[in-house]
Amino acid sequence: MIQITFPDGRQAEFESGVNALDLAGSISNSLRKATIAVEINGVLRDAYLPIEQDAQVRLITEKDPEALEIIRHSCAHLIGHAIKQLFPETSMAIGPVVEDGYYYDVSTPRTLTPEDLEAIEKRMRQLIETNYDVIVKVVSKEEARQVFSDRGEAYKLEIIDAIPDGQEIKLYYHEEYVDMCRGPHVPNTRHLKHFKLTKLAGAYWRGNAENDMLQRIYGTAWHNKKDLKAYFVRLEEAEKRDHRRIGKQMELFHIQEEAPGMVFWHPNGYSIYKALEEYIRKMQVADNYQEIKTPQVLDRTLWEKSGHWGKFRENMFTTVSENRDYAIKPMSCPCHVQVFNQGLRSYKELPLRFAEFGNCHRNEISGSLHGIMRVRNFTQDDGHIFCMPEQIQSEVSIFVDRVFEVYKTLGFDNVEMKISTRPENRVGSDEVWDKAEGALMQALDEKGIPYEILPGEGAFYGPKIEFSLRDCQNRVWQCGTMQVDFSMPERLGAQYVAEDSTKQTPVMLHRAMIGTFERFIGILIEHYAGQFPLWLAPVQVAVLTITQAHSAYAEKLKNKLAAAGIRAVDDLRNEKIGFKIREHTMKKVPYLVIIGNNEVETETVTLRSRSGEDHGSCSQEALVDRLLKEIDLKKINQLEG
Repeated sequence: MIQITFPDGRQAEFESGVNALDLAGSISNSLRKATIAVEINGVLRDAYLPIEQDAQVRLITEKDPEALEIIRHSCAHLIGHAIKQLFPETSMAIGPVVEDGYYYDVSTPRTLTPEDLEAIEKRMRQLIETNYDVIVKVVSKEEARQVFSDRGEAYKLEIIDAIPDGQEIKLYYHEEYVDMCRGPHVPNTRHLKHFKLTKLAGAYWRGNAENDMLQRIYGTAWHNKKDLKAYFVRLEEAEKRDHRRIGKQMELFHIQEEAPGMVFWHPNGYSIYKALEEYIRKMQVADNYQEIKTPQVLDRTLWEKSGHWGKFRENMFTTVSENRDYAIKPMSCPCHVQVFNQGLRSYKELPLRFAEFGNCHRNEISGSLHGIMRVRNFTQDDGHIFCMPEQIQSEVSIFVDRVFEVYKTLGFDNVEMKISTRPENRVGSDEVWDKAEGALMQALDEKGIPYEILPGEGAFYGPKIEFSLRDCQNRVWQCGTMQVDFSMPERLGAQYVAEDSTKQTPVMLHRAMIGTFERFIGILIEHYAGQFPLWLAPVQVAVLTITQAHSAYAEKLKNKLAAAGIRAVDDLRNEKIGFKIREHTMKKVPYLVIIGNNEVETETVTLRSRSGEDHGSCSQEALVDRLLKEIDLKKINQLEG
């Protein structure tokens, strides 16, 4: 007999080998039907697996937060079951859970079509209706290899070969179909009713362009019909806010085939870029950063010394001149060390803070490019702090405060923090890592900021903080970062003279507030649906005439606004005022100034906002003063849909 302890503290004895469904059935039949998995001593397990020893047990039902990922993962397996029935020659690769859904990468005899996607979904629903049990078996590596060898599943065999000997392998049997996974999965298909296949895409096996091109089948799944419907409503809203669509509508930027992944900024878009750059520069000056500018193309030897050539070579654009190999910089950090190395530094100069709006290039896979969110040419708000180990915590603390201020100003109050700690393969002693990780945690602890620990996910050269923000659609974007680096300063010969006159290697802190301008502007476009707050809006004021007789006054007003630094346009066309108002409202201009006979006679203006609110009449001077104050305050407008 074994003793099972439930979350409420109740204990009961059961025969060894009892499973979670039996435990649930001992309480009620309805609970048995609702149970989809079990947590045993803090570890999620399949409901069908036997429990052999005394344990703390929590039954997982569809109401628990862990349930949705289990349901989605099981839906991915259901894709496999359906597609193997419809296209028996299909080879299955991987089918993980992703945000809001799941996908399965497959190799099929021919390219799948939208009609095939509908057929696969229909077959999945038919399989669900059979209400079959999903059986899990724990097998050896040899047994798993035999199963998938018999089925001709080459990708599964490659995965199995990479699994360490002796590691547990679980096979999931969906009637005649079998798949392999760490689990857990639902015990019966009745838990998988609220799903939808969403799209087809291409994907290289293991993300390597030199490997086979597979077809990726995406899907989503939810607890109930209501949640499923709400998800597609959100998708519709996301489509309306798509930065590519709004970018074209507002004439912000374009990308063309001759320069894939590289942005052509139009005047409207570049005005947003410049406003953002000016704001970030102001914040950096306030924090005593010295702005620098470094070369775009550097000799291969520097990248070899920094370690990037060995670890990042495939993502670097290269060129040759006079028998020398060069790389277009994918990042600015080695360049900043070169500036630090000019002259002998003293501990009295530390911390030394460099900043650069660094123009970088990375040879991203073409299939991963996405508007201005994922590009090959981008600008980072790059910064590096050279400091002593005992200065790490205070520098991190200052930076965290600034990042929160910047995000709030830009309209993001919901910021999530994660700390990635030491990986297995790393440089530096455990003592130094202890200090660095402790400094990052202490900086957040002292501010009462909650954070998640990501064990082993730090870079080989040091731990890092990731700053992720949530937009108005509750999507998470990882933007800012603070990384502690023990490696590069030493590799590139950075030194300072310590107080005891010895030469020491500084710690290098890599930090960025917004990350890349292109991606962050894309986030802003979608967050505001193009209806930017006044200080960021590409056109801040449109001066509209009722008749052409008012043109001279309107031009004079527009020039006055421009002279004050306000981005203004005039619309002197011989069109009805209602037409002009609608057009500039569609272009999401924050303020519209109406000029008619009364305004010309009294030298005033009538002001209205893009939301249609009438702000009445005022003098030209009052208008300029009002706009400049709102721009200076960087007031965040109400998000308009």
